[in-house]
Amino acid sequence: MELTNELRVSILQDGIVWESCAANLEYLNNIIPGLAGKTDIIVLPEMFSTGFSMRPHLFAEELNGIAQLKMQEWSTLTGAAVCGSIMVRDGDMYYNRFFWFEPKPNTQFYDKAHLFRMGEEQLHYNKGVKQLLILYKGWKIAPFVCYDLRFPVWLRRTHAFNYDLILLVANWPERRIGHWKALTLARAIENQAYVAAVNRIGIDGSGTTHSGASCIVSPMGEIIFDAKDQAVCETIKLSKQDLEKYRESFPVGLDADTFILNNVCNDFVI
Repeated sequence: MELTNELRVSILQDGIVWESCAANLEYLNNIIPGLAGKTDIIVLPEMFSTGFSMRPHLFAEELNGIAQLKMQEWSTLTGAAVCGSIMVRDGDMYYNRFFWFEPKPNTQFYDKAHLFRMGEEQLHYNKGVKQLLILYKGWKIAPFVCYDLRFPVWLRRTHAFNYDLILLVANWPERRIGHWKALTLARAIENQAYVAAVNRIGIDGSGTTHSGASCIVSPMGEIIFDAKDQAVCETIKLSKQDLEKYRESFPVGLDADTFILNNVCNDFVI
């Protein structure tokens, strides 16, 4: 696989048509092809094909469903990895599933581990139980979904789960956007890793307002890019060399604690 020091990450922040996969795919199909040859990763919001709906029995895709096939098509067309979450049915279970598609193809997925009980997500979806580490162009990437952001132990970078970049996709509401901004910075700082967090804008079918604020944060907690509250398709370059230099110059992991997660002993990394 090609290795790269500069990783180009494209954020697509937009409104999502409520429970209309066809409309959302049509909208994205007018944007994504224009990124061909210009980026390495295209990141879409949580449940980008339907919005954050609690009706998976009506709108969840089977495996290899239309949105998944479209993601693979976009990946092949652009030469970039395409990722984001959709609602899926897997056997008798429903998941809020983050999919990662590469041009080769190479498909991987992560099921949202923390289900948003204030929105009764746990009543309609099944909980994921495994982290995912994606190896791509010499970068190690850890994907998460929305509410996961509030749980620092689950996101913690360790020897066993050692990454360079967190990809977070969300439908995070405007009324708690201050938490979003604080937590994306905190996860970057405490893990000495880049964070690319992609949210949506607009009002969804449940009446919840979203104000975006998709962002890319440096390992030092500096905001490299802030999408604010507008529809955005923006590509940002991340430097692996800068990341490694910072970790070497400020080895905070030497003073970190060991902990147990899922019966596995985790030592923090430097």
